[in-house]
Amino acid sequence: MLMRLSCLVLLWFVSCANADDVRLDSGPRQVTLLELYTSQGCSSCPPAERWLNEYINRDELWNSVVPVAFHVDYWDYIGWKDIFAAEEHGERQRDYARAGMTRTVYTPGFFVNGREWRGWTMRVNPRSSAREPGNLAATIAGDRLTASFPAADKSLDLHVAILGFGIETRIERGENSNRTLAQEFVVLTHKVYRSGNGAWEVSLPDIRQRAADRHGIALWISEPGNPAPVQAVGGWLPEQVAHR
Repeated sequence: MLMRLSCLVLLWFVSCANADDVRLDSGPRQVTLLELYTSQGCSSCPPAERWLNEYINRDELWNSVVPVAFHVDYWDYIGWKDIFAAEEHGERQRDYARAGMTRTVYTPGFFVNGREWRGWTMRVNPRSSAREPGNLAATIAGDRLTASFPAADKSLDLHVAILGFGIETRIERGENSNRTLAQEFVVLTHKVYRSGNGAWEVSLPDIRQRAADRHGIALWISEPGNPAPVQAVGGWLPEQVAHR
């Protein structure tokens, strides 16, 4: 009886220790990475952001679609500096242009699995992919992230983006002056890690901005030198992880 009680206590401690772990699996079929390139200084961007925000309440969220909003800095000069903008976000968009995925760099600009997409203006959802690249699996335990993807011993990049939700920003100058913008899926931090065997073990990136009410994570795989995603997965982060 004493041994049985000890085992139950041990199982309880193990369960408590793993209660906050996050397990993510894309499944074999390609999950859509839906990228928006936007700016708080662009008067054309709020309608696109409102459309993207609707994914918060959709069944597709995390299951078949992983939305992310990259804020770019190339409109900062027209009167308002976007606090979520980063130079590398605009550079990623230019990578798509250099790869022939779009003719010009502009906001609001959407990409679906690496391809320019304008369907949001007609309020239609992006078409699901029929590809089956394999399962992207990840586990988050504390500040550690482990991930795996069938790689066949070739180099692949793992992208890790921490997303902010429930963000409201009062715009004081520029094209959106005197407007309060409600923004979801905001990329707060984006890091890239290379592997030659389809396995990664890294620390979660630090969150640069803490203005969000809630946080999520987006992960995707790409080939070196090619920004288009091969597979993606995402999910919510426990707040004790996000606010570590």
